[in-house]
Amino acid sequence: MLIDDDAVLWSAPAAERAGRPLLVLLHGYDLDEHQLFDRAVSLTSEPVIAALRAPLVADTGYAWYEIGTTRTWAQMSEDAQRVAAEVVEWIDRVAPEASSVALAGFSQGGAITMEAMRRAPDRFAFAVLLSSTVMQFPRPGDARLAERRPPVLWARGTADTVLAAIRIRTTTAFLDEHTDVDARLYEGLDHSVSDEEMADLGVWLRARYADGR
Repeated sequence: MLIDDDAVLWSAPAAERAGRPLLVLLHGYDLDEHQLFDRAVSLTSEPVIAALRAPLVADTGYAWYEIGTTRTWAQMSEDAQRVAAEVVEWIDRVAPEASSVALAGFSQGGAITMEAMRRAPDRFAFAVLLSSTVMQFPRPGDARLAERRPPVLWARGTADTVLAAIRIRTTTAFLDEHTDVDARLYEGLDHSVSDEEMADLGVWLRARYADGR
């Protein structure tokens, strides 16, 4: 297994998880499971929150897949598919009694979030992409995803220089065609998460859980 059970941060003890919604957090490149956890826990008390640690060691944190000038998008896409499969298997193993499952990821973690949803489109209630884009290659679950059109919050900053323009265009097209996307831009925000963005995320999450997601 690529997911380290001992590194997972949980918002509730094991005895209090069954039958509740589960929100899984996936951090960005060279970060760790603490990146989103503390802020997300303060946003909503409805779901159990689990923050996973990526399997690869980076400079000062962890990564979901290797990046670099020598790696092609096809190679990174294959790695992302493999890791997403592990994330789905981990969820099925540890949370079979969750009333619903949703995913939220930052940057590279957002790419894995969408890979998992595209792999198992009937498994997830909704997704959140923070400063992230979707892998451009087709997946077997894409047609089913387009039928379901689950809610997706896609939030990014206008000053984010990490997300290439072509990736933004392809992600815009994909999310429009396959999901019920709520796309939000934050003026002057770079490749990070602002307090305003997190406040908006809290409102969005509470609305999803109020809808029974």
